[in-house]
Amino acid sequence: MLVSLLALAAATAVPAPVAIADVAGSEAEGEPIVVTGTRDTYQPRATSSATRTETELKDVPQAVSIVTAQQIDDQALRSMGELLRYVPGAVISQGEGHRDQVILRGNSSSADFFVDGLRDDVQYYRGLYNLERVEVLKGPNAMIFGRGGGGGIVNRVTKKPGPRPGANAALSLDGYGAWFVEGDVNEPLGHGVYARLNGTYEAFDGFRDAYGGHRIGLNPTLAFEPTGRTRIDLSYEYDADRRVVDRGVPSDQRTGAATLANPAPPLAGYRRTFFGVPGLNRTTFDAHVVRAQARHEFSESLSFTSRFLDGDYDKFYRNAMAQAPATLVGGAAKVGIEAYQDATQRRNLFSQNDLVWKVATGPVRHVVLAGVEGGRQETDGQRQNGFFGNARRVSVDLAPVIAVPPVTFRTGLAAAERLTHGVATILAFYLQDQISIGDHVDVVAGLRHDRFRLEASDLLAGTKLARTDGLWSPRLGLVLKPRRDMSLYASYSRSYLPQSGDQFASLDLTQAALKPERFDNVELGLKWDIRPALSLTAAVYRLDRTNSRSPDPANPARTILTGAQRSKGIEIGLSGEIRPRWHVSAGYAYQEAEISRTTAAAPAGRQVALVPRHQASLWTRYDLTARFGIGAGIYHQSKSFTSISNLVVLPAFTRVDAAAYYKLSRAVELQVNVENALDADYFASAFNDNNIMPGAPASVRGTLRFQF
Repeated sequence: MLVSLLALAAATAVPAPVAIADVAGSEAEGEPIVVTGTRDTYQPRATSSATRTETELKDVPQAVSIVTAQQIDDQALRSMGELLRYVPGAVISQGEGHRDQVILRGNSSSADFFVDGLRDDVQYYRGLYNLERVEVLKGPNAMIFGRGGGGGIVNRVTKKPGPRPGANAALSLDGYGAWFVEGDVNEPLGHGVYARLNGTYEAFDGFRDAYGGHRIGLNPTLAFEPTGRTRIDLSYEYDADRRVVDRGVPSDQRTGAATLANPAPPLAGYRRTFFGVPGLNRTTFDAHVVRAQARHEFSESLSFTSRFLDGDYDKFYRNAMAQAPATLVGGAAKVGIEAYQDATQRRNLFSQNDLVWKVATGPVRHVVLAGVEGGRQETDGQRQNGFFGNARRVSVDLAPVIAVPPVTFRTGLAAAERLTHGVATILAFYLQDQISIGDHVDVVAGLRHDRFRLEASDLLAGTKLARTDGLWSPRLGLVLKPRRDMSLYASYSRSYLPQSGDQFASLDLTQAALKPERFDNVELGLKWDIRPALSLTAAVYRLDRTNSRSPDPANPARTILTGAQRSKGIEIGLSGEIRPRWHVSAGYAYQEAEISRTTAAAPAGRQVALVPRHQASLWTRYDLTARFGIGAGIYHQSKSFTSISNLVVLPAFTRVDAAAYYKLSRAVELQVNVENALDADYFASAFNDNNIMPGAPASVRGTLRFQF
């Protein structure tokens, strides 16, 4: 599949236009989470997210996929979901229409997101306007990032101030009326003092009935370099998001109930139909986040980095949606509708402190990382069910425009379905040694201990439960470098997830009594610079998720930890320049993920939701002249199931995109992107068997980019 995609790239040469320079430039070198590299490429050379030390990608014993700011601009990507489609092994969940959610190596999470290496686990849609790159680290990452991250993590690297003044802006409009404006200004304020401001306003619209909304993002940053060995970065980020919650369409079971032998398809012919209530389905999200990073080099071999995050998050969403398939009742097509509303307030405090020591003993070189991390997360949550008269569910006629009766939300504590207060505290210590034996052998060994405590109060029941876990997370990797441009690696890593889940919204007696889930990953891989500007990566892995809850066969009322899930697969990536002015990003993933031992959710043998067996992507851009370039992309995924029930199928689909770029002047570029150029009728993602999102028809987006 990958070979055929690359053949297509050769046949449809595609472009690489002008890139806006990274004004932070080389000043970003040495910052632990910022990678040295240029902005006008699809091929980064190094990362520090994977090891917390600046390390070349070919020396990291782990699959890492990176989408750079240049690729984000070239493809006119506007969301994390759009971006992650071009990451081998990453699949997008619908996220209930109000949050990012990703499946990595068969493991779904709404919390395994980070920004500049700091946890960003609140449920919301993340913007891309202030990013230098997005890094996806595959497999368990607890040694670096702590709990969770069983299938991998997504780390956003933000733009940093630098000494060179510069500014750029973009204005964009698509065929549905959605538009955005964004800007990026960098300015030195004096000797060793730099400022940068990124901002965006985005108005949402689309092909789905009733959809709309807007987002405001603002991110000022100050950097101080009082000496050549010290740098301090201070950042504030504000995010305000208002949009319609759209849960998609239900499955179609009008010809009979779905079975394992005959699973149902999504409801076709209702691509635009909204199964909610206009004016009622909405979400509001506000975030105020302060980040700080201080780095000091005591010498060329010893440095200290401290990072801090203080985040205040307030989210509310209300929705009506299909909670049952389309069926025939007395000869008439009907759909079951339910409604609820949910409010969450969270305060996150995190502090990371790393000491890095570089030392050599003869031919053996060490990069030793020792660190401590502390955190506190306080969460208040409330959920209330909606009622149609006195009923929780109403059956409505299936029609191009769905008529839902009035929904009421009853007030008072007695009407709440859930009312909780939780406090999670984290204290972790970790030690890692990157050992280079000569020029051809590297060993990466690390160990982390987390003390994770969750105290959860059920304010309706008047109960309070707590659980404390001590989690040991090892990591071991061997890298062999037979040539300067190639590395082979083998690695093992482990991670844990407390039974309360990745959002720890509540804690019941069963969860409080059980050990965390465990993730163990074994991986073999290859990294090869085919040419200086073009890199190929390949990985084969087996990931086991154990300690999953399962009913005790001897006593079904009792829960035991015998459930297990196994994911295994192959991931291949290609990124960089095929030749000057021809950029490419391609990937292929083969995945198998199934329940290997019966869990509380499904019996052994069931396939894990939203894990297509085959997934392939290609994006390429070619600059035909200094002023004109073209781009093309193709994405394919095979069929998958929408939930662990395996009763509804998300059909296979292929989507083709195209783009053209023209420099109107030295400072202005016009860009046109055509998404789903062949107007494929497909279903893009799902959250469960009856929340399935249709893919957008063919659409055009025009963008003007300015450099000052």
